[in-house]
Amino acid sequence: MQSNSQIGVVGLAVMGQNLALNIARNGFPITVYNRSFDKTEATLARAGKSERLYGFKTPREVAQSLQRPRRLLLLVKAGQPVDDTIATFLPVLERGDLIIDAGNSHPDDTERRATALQQQGFRFVGMGVSGGEDGALHGPSLMPGGERSAYLELQPILQKIAAQVEDGPCVTYIGEGAAGHFVKMVHNGIEYGDMQLIAECFDLMQQALSMQPEQMAATFAQWNEGVLESFLIEITARILRERDPDTGQPMVSVILDKAGQKGTGKWTSEIALRYGVPLPTIHAAVEARSLSAMKDQRVAASKLLAGPKPAKVQDPALLDAIGAALYCSKICSYAQGLDLLTTADRDKHWGLDLSEIARIWKGGCIIRARFLTRIQQAFKKQKTLPNLLLDQELGGFLQQNQGKWRRVVALAAEHGVPTLAMGSSLSYFDSFRRANLPQNLTQAQRDCFGAHTFERVDRPAGQFFHHEWQS
Repeated sequence: MQSNSQIGVVGLAVMGQNLALNIARNGFPITVYNRSFDKTEATLARAGKSERLYGFKTPREVAQSLQRPRRLLLLVKAGQPVDDTIATFLPVLERGDLIIDAGNSHPDDTERRATALQQQGFRFVGMGVSGGEDGALHGPSLMPGGERSAYLELQPILQKIAAQVEDGPCVTYIGEGAAGHFVKMVHNGIEYGDMQLIAECFDLMQQALSMQPEQMAATFAQWNEGVLESFLIEITARILRERDPDTGQPMVSVILDKAGQKGTGKWTSEIALRYGVPLPTIHAAVEARSLSAMKDQRVAASKLLAGPKPAKVQDPALLDAIGAALYCSKICSYAQGLDLLTTADRDKHWGLDLSEIARIWKGGCIIRARFLTRIQQAFKKQKTLPNLLLDQELGGFLQQNQGKWRRVVALAAEHGVPTLAMGSSLSYFDSFRRANLPQNLTQAQRDCFGAHTFERVDRPAGQFFHHEWQS
């Protein structure tokens, strides 16, 4: 058997199959493998005879088909399946071969695997891939982390298959170790925030403004022509226009209100808590999905717990205010996610370039948006910008539009419409902009019941005191 393939793809579910076809279409000979050969056959059938794509039945055949040093790209379910797949292939690989995990792996798992494989003489890259099945086929956003030399070896392939924007392919070297998977995890956390904020706008439109799906679709389509232009706004307009072929009803109205989650949003929340980074918008988005899963309890509660009666708001300016509130909240959500990246980078010394990360998110990925160009410029102008809210343009937008934002959150509360993410974003802004917060009382309580001490406003920082509280 000749060793012709430049790379092998293992795992041919939707993402793996489409990424393999993307690689082959861009002129790179590729080997594909799946535990069940029927998926390999389906991939070969989709490729046709014109593509340089080869399928094999065993790991040994896959290894024999690859040029050396071998490059093996895994697209399998996160967790134990990744470890199992690596264990299956190690006996047929050689020292110096490169394994790329392109699934949504937890960064802790990626660090563990990188260390273990390096000790055995293998190279390892953890690469985030975003864009869904369409992106995988036509051009995703790619976030590779690991040894720089391994990235440089993969670079010709990755730059060809990635989404292309005006300033280059949507791929860059992220950093060593688990940097790639960490950035992809935070991308997904931001994605959770974006989706929840859009859902809250949808809820306000139907509950407070009594808008029909077609009217909402027109509004989202209009928003997609301005500063809110993004993939998620675009598909929201498409979704709201769609009709159910069985009932003729708007498609969105026949879908059960239970949102699933695969874990990346929750991982973002958990790691933010580990680092002590405030992430209220993303936390709220994760919690909103968990609340949505409590369908039976919510149905029972709806019969026992009353709230405000729905009443249509007669104010043409409210729709504009909702759009402004969405953009303000979105700025806060991204600020939180990027703050987490900055904090983790200080700990891990990856050397993250936030301007470049914003650039590669402009195409291919789920959160691609016009707004990312502004973020790219903000961090290019000030590489060490402490927080996105301190950017003159974005912080200025929040200041100029906070009246609309506050009105929307207040109106939602008045009408009993939950705005977990939007309200959390506003509270984040109000907390961040204040020189003094009420946690002086919190610290006094801690000292009163547990002698945890406190710093004083009239003494140098770093000096701690205890007060003998009166009973």
